[in-house]
Amino acid sequence: QEKLVESGGGLVQPGGSLSLSCAASTSIIRLNPMDWYRQAPGKQRELVARITPDGSTNYADSVKGRFTISRDNAKNMVYLQMNSLKPEDTAVYSCYGHFLGWGQGTQVTVSS
Repeated sequence: QEKLVESGGGLVQPGGSLSLSCAASTSIIRLNPMDWYRQAPGKQRELVARITPDGSTNYADSVKGRFTISRDNAKNMVYLQMNSLKPEDTAVYSCYGHFLGWGQGTQVTVSS
């Protein structure tokens, strides 16, 4: 069953910002490391950011200093704040959690 749903994608100009949300249907999310992945056309899926249950984070080098992953366990939510967006950030962004699987993805397009 679908347990993760992403939202917040859209079209933004280079240098702009978007905030993505991942909503879980179960509170088990509080026990899991949660990831944001992205996949651009013609490219492999890559891990963008990860956050542990206690809030420790890791980022791909390509997004360090620009993206911030966060979580609100009380709301069963994970977020990805994306600033200073570049055309290279264009991709479908998906959240993933162990025992939860994948969300359906949300399209982010960065273009002038």
